[in-house]
Amino acid sequence: MFVLELTYTGPIERVDALLEAHVAWLDEHYASGTFIASGRKNPRDGGVILAVGDDRARIEKITSTDPFVAGGVCEYRITEFVATRTAPELSAYRQQPPA
Repeated sequence: MFVLELTYTGPIERVDALLEAHVAWLDEHYASGTFIASGRKNPRDGGVILAVGDDRARIEKITSTDPFVAGGVCEYRITEFVATRTAPELSAYRQQPPA
């Protein structure tokens, strides 16, 4: 599992101009099952996405296609973790720690 932390690097007006395209990009990755939660940070200086997958390179490629990245208004920090405990509703995402 991955925590994708977006930090805005451009003016909020430019972020807002790209928001519709960013939301369409999010929808695409929700539909594929890669994204399971997302939202703005408070204060609004970026956002957070929870993503599932076994391949960090694939996640890096996905983030590189975000319209916010293409538009030069955000950078990503990607943190990989092993979700060994979850709420019951997220049990499908539980993982075993590496041996």
